[in-house]
Amino acid sequence: MDISPLALPFPALAPIAGVAIGTACTGYKAWTRDDVTLFVLDEGTAVAGVTTQSLCPSPEVELCRARLPQGRARALVVNAGNSNAFTGAAGRAAALAQTAHVAEMLGCAPEQVLSASTGVIGVPLPQDKALAGATAAHAALGQADWLAATRAIGTTDTFPKAATTSALIGGTRVTLTGIIKGSGMIAPDMATMLGFIFTDAAVASPLLQAMLSAATAASFNCITVDSDTSTSDTVLAFATGAAGHPLLDTMESPGADAFAAALADLCRQLAILVVRDGEGAHKLITVSVTGAADDHAAHVVAKSIANSPLLKTAIAGGDANWGRVVMAVGKAGQRAERDLLSIRFGETLVAERGAVVPGYDEAPVAAHLAGDQVEIAVDLGIGDGRARVWTCDLTHGYISINADYRS
Repeated sequence: MDISPLALPFPALAPIAGVAIGTACTGYKAWTRDDVTLFVLDEGTAVAGVTTQSLCPSPEVELCRARLPQGRARALVVNAGNSNAFTGAAGRAAALAQTAHVAEMLGCAPEQVLSASTGVIGVPLPQDKALAGATAAHAALGQADWLAATRAIGTTDTFPKAATTSALIGGTRVTLTGIIKGSGMIAPDMATMLGFIFTDAAVASPLLQAMLSAATAASFNCITVDSDTSTSDTVLAFATGAAGHPLLDTMESPGADAFAAALADLCRQLAILVVRDGEGAHKLITVSVTGAADDHAAHVVAKSIANSPLLKTAIAGGDANWGRVVMAVGKAGQRAERDLLSIRFGETLVAERGAVVPGYDEAPVAAHLAGDQVEIAVDLGIGDGRARVWTCDLTHGYISINADYRS
């Protein structure tokens, strides 16, 4: 598979104290690459998470939902190549058996082991392979780095995606590192694909949950590749506390605001990386909506624009068809007044007050569309609501990948 032309180099990532990684190949598909990843966490590690709002979630998502409220985790096991979604009792049994097996190897309660799976829907996770893969990954603990883990959790990803940030808490510098997989079936609602964040900061689970939920709303919930929400979407954050600073347990704790800002920045970086790896993508598109009745209305309008196949294909072809933006605004179901609407492509104002601007010259817009980063700005002229959404163009490559996905 060709690497996305929007790919970024894998960053230099330092280990996170309190996290050990092992990967292994158990052969969920006909490949020789690693497809099981095990993260083992120090005792006392706090956990938070968000999961898909799909009404057909995988057993792994249900398992995470049930175990996250207790706020502690000792391990995370991730399977790639099989989503284990819509697999009935057999799928549930495999997910429970794998996490119980990991717990037995670590000597902890099964409730402290979380799991995630990604791949083809409707095929039960083979329990024998799941257990063997977990055993092999456990035996390899400490031998894998972030790059190996990122590659092992991927499916149709064309490049490994990760990011890192840091924050100063008192006099202690803490690190936040995240890895993510996702390329298609991307239109998250409360989560995105599979994303895992690790930090050596000491953060109480309820506060970590609140921070992650807020960061998700402005990042993972603001991207779309194809408007399809996965059955397996999960984002988990783990705080080992190994940095040794006083516990952050409220937003009034010294350094809590800095940590929250770093987490929000990390989530935004990871989310945009997923769009950069959108299946068949050649252009990263930023849609900004201002002047809406409120922020929710702005978000809905921005998503309507970003999800329009007509607009995305026009941008893929370099066609400055701004009328398709008007179409997407009009169908969004939010308050909009034609004669107050303005539209920009890059720095060029193309339409305002219900009509194309006098003397409109399409040349600078065409030049903007020729680049690999496209900006569309819409002002509704009604209120103060604003939102930003990231998406990509829609090309023949998307069809080729998804027409042949199960081969």
